[in-house]
Amino acid sequence: MSADQRTTLRRDKLGFVYQFHHLLPDFTAIENVMMPQLIAGRTPADAHTRAASLLGDLGLAERLEHRPAQLSGGEQQRVAVARALANAPALVLADEPTGNLDEATADIVLAEFMRLVRQQNSAALVATHNRELARRMDRVVTLHEGRFG
Repeated sequence: MSADQRTTLRRDKLGFVYQFHHLLPDFTAIENVMMPQLIAGRTPADAHTRAASLLGDLGLAERLEHRPAQLSGGEQQRVAVARALANAPALVLADEPTGNLDEATADIVLAEFMRLVRQQNSAALVATHNRELARRMDRVVTLHEGRFG
């Protein structure tokens, strides 16, 4: 694939959730979720509608206009989840998506993440060291000392 084809593939088919949310600090929650949609060519109105819906599904309807610094860690991670799902990717890659959260917040974020992934018929590949989180997945593949089990 060419560089442009790889970029298009990542933009249109993949979503990413990182352990640390990596939100754009100068943008509001809704703008952070709109950004990948605008880059993909959605109209601002359509991107706004989709972003507001996802953030509402994640319990952030009252926080749309807040910047990341005005959000708790759990709220920031929920914005990151919404951003990853904004373009309805075929696959969401999540690296320790609840690693920086307390246990109660992690449970909420993970439950909503999995619900939305299933709702939009996406797949999720979640990398974690958290055995409890892993037990909640549909399928677990273990990597130990360079071998899959």
